[in-house]
Amino acid sequence: MADAQAPTAYRRVLLKISGEALAGKQGYGIDPETIGGIAEEIREVIDMGVQLAVVIGGGNIFRGIAASAGGMDRATGDYMGMLATVINALALQDAVEKAGVPTRVLSAIEMRAVSEPYIRRRAIRHLEKGRVVVFAAGTGNPFFTTDTAGALRAVEIGAEALLKASKVDGIYTSDPAKDPKAVKLERVGYIEALNRGLGVMDTTAISLCMDNKLPIVVFDLTRRGNIRRIVAGEAVGSVVTNDATPPKG
Repeated sequence: MADAQAPTAYRRVLLKISGEALAGKQGYGIDPETIGGIAEEIREVIDMGVQLAVVIGGGNIFRGIAASAGGMDRATGDYMGMLATVINALALQDAVEKAGVPTRVLSAIEMRAVSEPYIRRRAIRHLEKGRVVVFAAGTGNPFFTTDTAGALRAVEIGAEALLKASKVDGIYTSDPAKDPKAVKLERVGYIEALNRGLGVMDTTAISLCMDNKLPIVVFDLTRRGNIRRIVAGEAVGSVVTNDATPPKG
């Protein structure tokens, strides 16, 4: 690990990836090339000596909210969505271990045949031993998104930043794909993100980060090397943090 002693901006981070990100260009399911690329980026971060945990969504397989809109009981739909995140977590574990990094899946819904039950102290111990920890099944409760699960787990494990993977290179005043006048915001306060409805994460997740002074870095996952650049301290994407406190890096 030649880069293990290189200076980094963060000691421990949590990476939040949407399920849709794993689908790549095919739009559904798990694209081997895409998940392999993510695994390689994770390996680079581990090689830098940074502890990394992942919370992954399930939207590439099943979305509870969409099912609820179609008439399904919301709680049932959400539980089905949690099971989809376990499938994605196992796929990511396989890809990361093929990249040469030991990985553990910890599920909020117990499935002892395929994952460990989520125990906070166990998760931290895995991180300290250089293992990538993938948190599956969200919070284990319906009516909470994987964004909220990401914020919750990040706070629980003492992460120094929440890295929110996106398809765009940061936070904009409106959707840059639809509005040519959209302006990129390099740095946003928690309250501003909530009041302006900037779509960074859901309100529960942002509020949790605000209460615990946890910075959120929104970045473009499709650009190779962005995760490594962030942990190295480079200015990548947009940062949501306290108005009076400049972000790390």
